[in-house]
Amino acid sequence: MATQCVTKVELTVSCENLLDKDIGSKSDPLCNVYVLITNWLNLLQKLKFGIYDIDNKTVDLSDDDFLGELECTLGQVVSSRKHTRPLVLKNNRPAGRGTITIIAEEIKDNRVVNFEAEARKLDNKDFFGKSDPYLEFYKQTETGWQLAHRTEVVKNNLNPTWKPFRIPLQSLCGGDMDKHIKVCRHTTTPGYSVCAEFECINSKKQQKKKGYKNSGVVSVKLCQVVKEYTFLDYIMGGCQINFTVGIDFTGSNGDPKSPRSLHYISPQGVNEYLSAIWSVGMVIQDYDSDKMFPAFGFGAQIPPTWQVSHEFPLNFNPANPFCAGIEGVVEAYRVCLPQVKLYGPTNFSPIINHVARFAMQATQQKTASQYFVLLIITDGVITDLDQTRSAIVNASRLPMSIIIIGVGGADFTAMEFLDGDDGRLRAPTGETAARDIVQFVPFRQFQNAPREALAQSVLAELPGQVVSYFSIHKLKPPHDPESQPSAPSASAL
Repeated sequence: MATQCVTKVELTVSCENLLDKDIGSKSDPLCNVYVLITNWLNLLQKLKFGIYDIDNKTVDLSDDDFLGELECTLGQVVSSRKHTRPLVLKNNRPAGRGTITIIAEEIKDNRVVNFEAEARKLDNKDFFGKSDPYLEFYKQTETGWQLAHRTEVVKNNLNPTWKPFRIPLQSLCGGDMDKHIKVCRHTTTPGYSVCAEFECINSKKQQKKKGYKNSGVVSVKLCQVVKEYTFLDYIMGGCQINFTVGIDFTGSNGDPKSPRSLHYISPQGVNEYLSAIWSVGMVIQDYDSDKMFPAFGFGAQIPPTWQVSHEFPLNFNPANPFCAGIEGVVEAYRVCLPQVKLYGPTNFSPIINHVARFAMQATQQKTASQYFVLLIITDGVITDLDQTRSAIVNASRLPMSIIIIGVGGADFTAMEFLDGDDGRLRAPTGETAARDIVQFVPFRQFQNAPREALAQSVLAELPGQVVSYFSIHKLKPPHDPESQPSAPSASAL
């Protein structure tokens, strides 16, 4: 497969003269960006920027005031570099005098700056309690200072220590280490230094108050420029993606001999399980050099003892559960299906813990050489939810991701809960997952879509999960990716 040529573009959005929907104060604007991919195989994209006045903490924008929008193409933004247009309302009427400006900048530098910062003896700006300070970093541009990063807010603290944070060097200074940046603390005027202390100076106080020294001191404890590797850097640098398949053989799937069963193989030789295996496996197998995949079933009575197993090899060979390529996985499934009795319960935790044991061994690696992906295909009725939650939380600290495809029309509420997109998953003990490592996709949403559509949705979060793990543990690719031959195309990832 040919290597895909990709250019990364950073878009910076600003607005002026927005409609004011609040009484007694200014609007609290948020920009929501919609991307419409018009063709799965090309990069022509339509963009829609929607501006809303956020009045609550819900993620649903329907209960927030709409301030205007702009529709354009990525090409229009990139070709003009600075794209300024009036905002319009839903009826295409002008949104007052509101305008939106999008600035496009090609990202050529993949370095990031790791910061650790604290402050002491800051001015108190609150009448009741103490100030809630944060830092803002500004990039110098042709038209003035542009906000590059805002830290977390530390509540009620005049001596705050902010959590470590990182800013892409491109966003901070355009990759030019000699270019000035501006740092602001809350409402004070800027001061600047690197890996040092600087005073926060309030110019108004300085003019009015004799003997004024400062409004506090900010200390930058760490300012470290490091290279940030991409998913392709890791793959091209020798990282192996180890792919394991887990298939649900519980009784809730129905008798495989009945056309109503999810395991029923049609005269055309397909069912939802096989379609899911083909769609995802054909993409991910290109990132595994030996293309030997362990494949397991769970929830069935297996010969010769007919005991229920939640972790049995599809080829019935515990010493060597590997299948040769996706074709081997499909063949093992076809041979296994008539030899087992669908039973129950539906337990995910045994197979998750099985893969986690191998991922645990990989934590000893000195480079980013191994990452594990478990694909679970299920009809959605899960029994050991608490044990599964604990298993996922434990696995979140390992080089491992879990993809769950729900087949059939069952209630997938539990699967969506495990996905953790609405917040970090917690174990029953209260322990929080270190990373979001679960991606859930209901198969039937893609029944009438091209095969690559399911693969793209299922694998959408995997590159970020791989990068996040290796970045957290500061692991580099085994080899310098820039000196390696081309890797497979990542168009579906």
